[in-house]
Amino acid sequence: MADPGGRTAHEVDVVAVGTDGDGRRGVLALGEAKAGEVFTHGHLDRLRRVRARLGDRALPGCRLLCFGGAGFAPGLLGEDLPTEVVLVDLERLYRGT
Repeated sequence: MADPGGRTAHEVDVVAVGTDGDGRRGVLALGEAKAGEVFTHGHLDRLRRVRARLGDRALPGCRLLCFGGAGFAPGLLGEDLPTEVVLVDLERLYRGT
């Protein structure tokens, strides 16, 4: 996704597009996958910025999916995260917990 104001492009690993309960089509979820590094607040904040740049193309309640193969920063695990933030570790990915 191009960000002309920031003169950069944003890449995400997962984009889920679909239709909400009102029949409106848009982005349901954005996700970032980190296999060899710990998922941090910085990664989550970047996802939030990308979602904000989408404007009304991101449907209300657009989820932020955080895939952390090497785990999550202690601050993320200890926080009471909003329901739109979903932490997915290897256990959850492979066993569905």
